[in-house]
Amino acid sequence: PVSSTLYGSRFLTGEVGGSVTHQCFYSIMPANKHDRKYWCKLAASGVCYTIISTTGYTSKNHAGRVSLEDIPQHGTFRVTMTELKKSDTGTYRCGIGTTNRDLYVSLNLTVSADAGALGPTELIRGELRGSVTVLCPPGDTRGGEKRFWCKVGRTSCTLIADTDGYMGRSYQGRIFITPQDSSGAFKILINDLKKEDSGLYRCGTGRLSSQDSPRVVALQVTAASALPKRPKFLSGTVGGSLSVKCHYDPKGNYEQKYLCRWKEARCLLLVDADGFVHESYEGRIQIASSDQESGTYTVVMSHLREEDAGWYWCGAKNGHTEHTSSVKLLIQKEASSSQDPETSTLVKPTLSSSLTTHSTPTQRSITGLTHATGTTTETTSALLPTAPPSTFVTSPGEVYRESSSHESRLLPVVLPALILLICITIAILALTKIKLQKETGEERNAVGNLEAVPIRAGLNPVKQQTMEETPSPGTPHECRTDSGKC
Repeated sequence: PVSSTLYGSRFLTGEVGGSVTHQCFYSIMPANKHDRKYWCKLAASGVCYTIISTTGYTSKNHAGRVSLEDIPQHGTFRVTMTELKKSDTGTYRCGIGTTNRDLYVSLNLTVSADAGALGPTELIRGELRGSVTVLCPPGDTRGGEKRFWCKVGRTSCTLIADTDGYMGRSYQGRIFITPQDSSGAFKILINDLKKEDSGLYRCGTGRLSSQDSPRVVALQVTAASALPKRPKFLSGTVGGSLSVKCHYDPKGNYEQKYLCRWKEARCLLLVDADGFVHESYEGRIQIASSDQESGTYTVVMSHLREEDAGWYWCGAKNGHTEHTSSVKLLIQKEASSSQDPETSTLVKPTLSSSLTTHSTPTQRSITGLTHATGTTTETTSALLPTAPPSTFVTSPGEVYRESSSHESRLLPVVLPALILLICITIAILALTKIKLQKETGEERNAVGNLEAVPIRAGLNPVKQQTMEETPSPGTPHECRTDSGKC
């Protein structure tokens, strides 16, 4: 099946007598590489009439002034129209498939007498999980206008990020818009590339709807990637330290290796390999080691604070090219041994009859209330006679807490009571066992007498529990089974 990934410019302008070139980009896969590519013009009837295709067909009206070049190894084909006429204005399609209704992208061509020609769309390729750098041409040299990056759709350009603080949800921590240089140019850095990042983009300054920034690029993400999967999250504790291992191409000659903190499409430089350290991180951050052969360097952060949590970027810069990767730091509060009543969790009581629960050194049992690190769990021992009912009464959202002095006064009372309870239970079980054995022996004797005495013919079967003990002709004595005696 044909892949659904196909994209290209939505608008083309050209001068009468001049030429235009349109590029159509598709994902590199066998179905797309070997299928028919076409260029057609949409008529008022809704039919798209073929102008040229890779099967060798060219319409008579365009013979000698249109060409189509397919470059399957790059996933693109290019259509060039020359000797433009006013009548060439209209809606066109570039597509893939056996018919002109298959996979396609529509665009509008406007031919006028004094239209400024646009440069060809630049193709930028990146590896899955890798990074790319997009250089945006000089614009507003004052630097006051916002800079933006948007993805071209069928009818509009969807904003992804700008320097006013907007950031698309799926691009959090992945895009950085650099400040403008003296010429007004700036760069868009994107890392952790995904397959769905492929598409047509536009960068510029000012309003998103403005056509003053005609810079359009096609980003193509190749699925085949040799880049390893790296951890996206690192965890540290307040007051502790952690290390971030950064990777770069060991064959590259980079002029700067650094770590910066990402926030809202900006990245504040914290430390670099040349010895720079941001003033707010003095004494807390350094590049501890660097290995050119493996293409790694390690950044160590110490004396961590809660506000250190967030996204960080590893970067290696070489001219206009920068390889970047992002990681998110998660900072946890330092674990404390004392129970904070404001963060306590009240858990419903559970029954416990184990003596070891109250003698474990890592827990403190206070009249059935067990305190553990991080949570307060309420437990009750079975048949505890020493704890008054008011001990376990708590209002909603309140956690009952006892002092250690109360614990020392109650502990000598609780332990003997538990030992006495266990002794009573064992005695009851022993007496019950003796009684059952005695009853079992007498029942066996009664059964033996039954087998030895012939049963009278007129005996009511319902009264089988009343039997003669001896075959005496006198009045029979009844055997009372409820007392076990005859």
